[in-house]
Amino acid sequence: MLAACQVAPPIAPRVPPPAPRVTYSPAHFDALPGWRDDRVEAVWPAFLVGCRALATAAASQSIWQAPCAAATLVVGNDSAAVRAYFENNFSVYRIGASDGTDTGLVTGYYEPLLAGSRSATEKFRAPLYGVPDDLLIVDLATLYPELKDKRVRGRVDGRRVVPYWPRAEIEHGNAPLAGKAIAFVAEPVDAFFLQIQGSGRIKLDDGNVMRVGYADQNGHPFRSIARVLIERGDLTPERASKQAIEAWGRTHPDALPALLDENPSYVFFREIPPPAPGSLDAAIDGPIGSLGVPLLAERTVAVDARFVPLGAPLFLSTTYPLSTRPLQRLVMAQDTGGAIRGPVRADFFWGFGDAAGREAGRMRQDGRLWLIWPKDAPLPPS
Repeated sequence: MLAACQVAPPIAPRVPPPAPRVTYSPAHFDALPGWRDDRVEAVWPAFLVGCRALATAAASQSIWQAPCAAATLVVGNDSAAVRAYFENNFSVYRIGASDGTDTGLVTGYYEPLLAGSRSATEKFRAPLYGVPDDLLIVDLATLYPELKDKRVRGRVDGRRVVPYWPRAEIEHGNAPLAGKAIAFVAEPVDAFFLQIQGSGRIKLDDGNVMRVGYADQNGHPFRSIARVLIERGDLTPERASKQAIEAWGRTHPDALPALLDENPSYVFFREIPPPAPGSLDAAIDGPIGSLGVPLLAERTVAVDARFVPLGAPLFLSTTYPLSTRPLQRLVMAQDTGGAIRGPVRADFFWGFGDAAGREAGRMRQDGRLWLIWPKDAPLPPS
């Protein structure tokens, strides 16, 4: 009876971990590993198209106008001139996290080439959907300014706004997407990996090539199916590449759809018109990134724009896939991705085609980042 009268101690509320923050520590160009050996002129086309976007954007106009104007006087194929330009117009800051770490994960991505058709056929049956008509984007900053850049995707259900359909429901035909497919590819796994890359080219059955790019997303968080296979014991972390996942799918075809559904995130595409002949965009010949400019192979990265300013030059120090050979170079932060989360995190764009895909699929390296920021400009919020 006495035991029954005892009062249970209160349960302590669960305290969520503190949100990550970014730190910028002053450094010098000479402290960048490999700075003097890098062919910095190779990044120049990407820097120029980035200037085109940054110098006209209201939010960044005052920061970028002066350095972008000075860039017009630089001989872009002269390594010494380009290196001097950055040293004279920019400052260096080592990027870290608030927990003191300055090393993070560097992965890779690429622009694949798939066979497909504009209409469904017996061979090409997996759809690539455009943006659904019922997909809502709620900009929370209009009500809560402290939630700037926070947008929620959803749909209307009666009088309520509810989360948009996750991948499994879309794949099972529950979302109203009839007539929204812009192309079809051979297998659902091909469409799945194209969504992860965010862009690609499709060799159509009529002989033409169609370029597709990211248009929107269903609002659900990205979950790595590689991580799912590792947790199940089906893959080791060392073998968790795109190629290994595809091999697993070939040996477990009946289980593959359920594995893909483990990632509730779903990407919608748009057709990308070809660039004007003779333009700088045509010379770069890459997919369009989140900054709205074409991505230059091996000189652009995707970042988490909450911590690293989109459009800024960065210096990347990592290693080539499955090796200790240094990969150290000046790159441009011109893209984002659903799986790219954290202050010290980058996704290295390898370029177009199978060779780039092999490198991207194997890349999971440690790396460090430095922000190359206009002199005397206020640092981004940390």
